[in-house]
Amino acid sequence: MLFWTRRSRAAVWALFGVVVAIVFVAPIATVVLAAFSGSWNGPLPTDLGLARFGDALSGDDLASLSVSLQTAVIAGALALIVGTWAALAARSAPSWLGRVTDAAFHIPIAVPSVAIGLGLLISFNSRPLLLGGTKWIVIVAHMVLVLAFAFSSVSAAAERLDPALRQAAESLGAGPARVLFGVELPLLLPALGAAAGLAIALSMGELGATIMVYPPTWKTLPVSIFGLSDRGQALSAAVLTTTLLAVTLVVLAAVSRVRTRASLR
Repeated sequence: MLFWTRRSRAAVWALFGVVVAIVFVAPIATVVLAAFSGSWNGPLPTDLGLARFGDALSGDDLASLSVSLQTAVIAGALALIVGTWAALAARSAPSWLGRVTDAAFHIPIAVPSVAIGLGLLISFNSRPLLLGGTKWIVIVAHMVLVLAFAFSSVSAAAERLDPALRQAAESLGAGPARVLFGVELPLLLPALGAAAGLAIALSMGELGATIMVYPPTWKTLPVSIFGLSDRGQALSAAVLTTTLLAVTLVVLAAVSRVRTRASLR
């Protein structure tokens, strides 16, 4: 808005396009191009095709993709339930308690994810809460890391709810449960859908905490990608990364479709 002439605005948009292309588009496009290449020993890849995708959709790699999907769905659902409950409870709590709750739920994203993973590994490595070596410690790690985003999304939407709606329902004899499930949650469905999509997307790509806690029987796709790249198999890692991108986009599209339907009701 600070540029008034057509030429200056065009120059700013051109600069913006160059930055976006270099920082965002080029890295992703390079990974996708590498996934379809048979080899890349020169300036450009050669032997383009789908040959490498056969391995990505079978064996251990397919199992890792399944693990990532299961972990994302379960962790996202748990984060959505806990985050929604906390957001609605904080809304009616004293202001100081609401601020404490907000700070507590945002601590996991204020520290490195490896610290969360190490903390969970130490905390749940003995009875009575022995989760180490099981899939549940991975799911809990993902839930903790995406919980702040679910809480923030629902909390922001809950703040915009008109208190008169709740008061009107209560004046007509509706109890707390009826108000929650019949009035508030239906109005929060678009925010819940957005929170679910964000939680699943973040969980699908999580690596820092996962690599600290995962057992050999519950290896997510980002861990497999890291292992391949660490062994110098960049093209195979690119195939799994492209697969992860595609599956994540499909899941987000499905969640977005559900959210759109909910917002139209």
